[in-house]
Amino acid sequence: MYPQARFYIRTALTYLVLAFMVATLVLLNQSTGLDARLGALQPVFYHLLMVGWATQLIGGVGLWMLPPYSREKPRGDERLGWGAYGALNAGLILRVIAEPLYTWQPRPVLGAVLALSAVLQVIAVWLLVIALWPRVRRRITPESPLRSLQQGGR
Repeated sequence: MYPQARFYIRTALTYLVLAFMVATLVLLNQSTGLDARLGALQPVFYHLLMVGWATQLIGGVGLWMLPPYSREKPRGDERLGWGAYGALNAGLILRVIAEPLYTWQPRPVLGAVLALSAVLQVIAVWLLVIALWPRVRRRITPESPLRSLQQGGR
């Protein structure tokens, strides 16, 4: 496994652990009533789980396992993958910090941080799509049925 995929997958596993730590805190709060403000961490749990773990794991495995882009550059332009990694994690970290703060004390600046976090995460997904799409496009080989039809059905 090459370094970029390893970074994605290790970071995903870290977010999985963090998600379940937050979930434990939220569930303890629900059963014992520790502090009503801890309920604001529930969306943080979902973001850590679905964006931090699932999305990042899918991206890392995709970058690792999908067919090579070319013989010269098997992974294509790796800058796209690193850009997606940076944007996804920056967006997620901003979300994890700003989401509960905005719930506790809504302020315009926190709303702007949440919007920025969403934009960064959307950019990250698009960068991953741009990086991976060329690796899954259908290639026409000499023996493919489509090529045969194009040559007059021979």
